[in-house]
Amino acid sequence: MKSCNKIIFKIVPVILMVSVVTAGCSSENREAGDRTATVSEEAEVPVNTLTQEEIDEGWVLLFDGESTEGWRGYNSEAFPEEGWVIEEDGSLRVVGGVRGGDIIFDEKFRDFRLSLEWKVSEGGNSGIFYLAQEIEDTPIWQSAPEMQILDNEGHPDAARGMEGNRKAGALYDLLPAEPQNARPVGEWNRAEVLVYRGTVVHFQNGEQVVEFQLGSSAWEEMVANSKFADLEYFGKYEPGFIGLQDHGDDIWFRNIKIRKIN
Repeated sequence: MKSCNKIIFKIVPVILMVSVVTAGCSSENREAGDRTATVSEEAEVPVNTLTQEEIDEGWVLLFDGESTEGWRGYNSEAFPEEGWVIEEDGSLRVVGGVRGGDIIFDEKFRDFRLSLEWKVSEGGNSGIFYLAQEIEDTPIWQSAPEMQILDNEGHPDAARGMEGNRKAGALYDLLPAEPQNARPVGEWNRAEVLVYRGTVVHFQNGEQVVEFQLGSSAWEEMVANSKFADLEYFGKYEPGFIGLQDHGDDIWFRNIKIRKIN
């Protein structure tokens, strides 16, 4: 297993940052109780870096823009030899049509806040997996909830499912992202996933769009009425991997970082 400690941090000053929080809350309670996303305007801050404030808060980079250190293929000991490349702008790209396979970061997380940015190609489809379990001969989606990545205008999945639950930001095939605020092809979107004591929240471009409680009666009923009904390991509140999906389309990722919540 490759440790997070091997990743090189780049510390830069914050030019401008505006945070919306609830007054009087501790940092832990704020993560658990305040469902307002942190809104940041980070002018001229290089990508794939941590500010001093983020380091002080416990954020860790999962991708430094220069190497795939810490990442590997799902159900593999190595990073895919093809299908994923690091671009000159420091983004991690899924190469459409090559199918290198899904990747995971080689550490399990249970209570955390994950933040990243993604950009989709025309007609593109991908996803962000979390709480994933690595099960032999079993695809990652059979254990991991997925925050959907999609070209809502160009991919037919946007019109499938129910009430938009296959559009960008959705809990894939279960809950739609409301409001639906994904940016168009070629523009960067910011995605965040908060998991705390079984509560899961999706944020998209600074707005909360999904919230649910793992293990609740509402969760169990929803899963029982879905295609995930017979999957033994799906959506369990247990430590699991963060994964990025190779769905066969060009997708770009950057600014991938995480903060554990104790």
